[in-house]
Amino acid sequence: MSLRRLVLLRHGQTDYNVAGRMQGHIDSLLTTTGAEQATAVAPEVARLTPDRLISSDLRRAVDTADVVAAACGRPVKLDPRLRETHLGEWQGRTVAEIDEEWPGAIATWRSDAGWAPPGGESRVDVVRRSLPVVEELDEEYDGTGPESTVVLVAHGGLIAGLVCGLLALPVSSWPAIGGMGNCRWAALARREDHPRWRLAGYNVGAGG
Repeated sequence: MSLRRLVLLRHGQTDYNVAGRMQGHIDSLLTTTGAEQATAVAPEVARLTPDRLISSDLRRAVDTADVVAAACGRPVKLDPRLRETHLGEWQGRTVAEIDEEWPGAIATWRSDAGWAPPGGESRVDVVRRSLPVVEELDEEYDGTGPESTVVLVAHGGLIAGLVCGLLALPVSSWPAIGGMGNCRWAALARREDHPRWRLAGYNVGAGG
């Protein structure tokens, strides 16, 4: 089989999203709206006929992936390398709280993909740990035969970084790739005669 399309789906809305708090590795839960978003997006993803579903092991991603898996008729494999950016001392705090204790740090973090919050990861770190998930998939698929789609259910920060890494964009340009709505996705594809990934869609879907 030939891996020709990747779909990177963000989880549904969480209680931390509603409260405006940074999640990182905190195991936040889907809200009722988040569960409804997962239900709405599941048939859209199923229409893409994915060959495989892989999810971050954080609860908000797993619960989203389980709904999608039921619609697709596929099992979910969990992989902790798809977790959101570890935000260190910022986890659980609002942007206003972070700005008060670390003035200017949020702006630095947003503009520099190599900068990490205190005790946390940079976007470069996140891509370094998540890129092998796709590289290992490429090793499993032999590049011949039917075209396959793989869905990765993950988090906004990881998805933005992984898209940049897969497109081989210069690190200085990574901040130009924006956020992802809940239960929306990025799609990457490649042609049969060229192995390089190209961006086919970003922030796509019915989720809000």
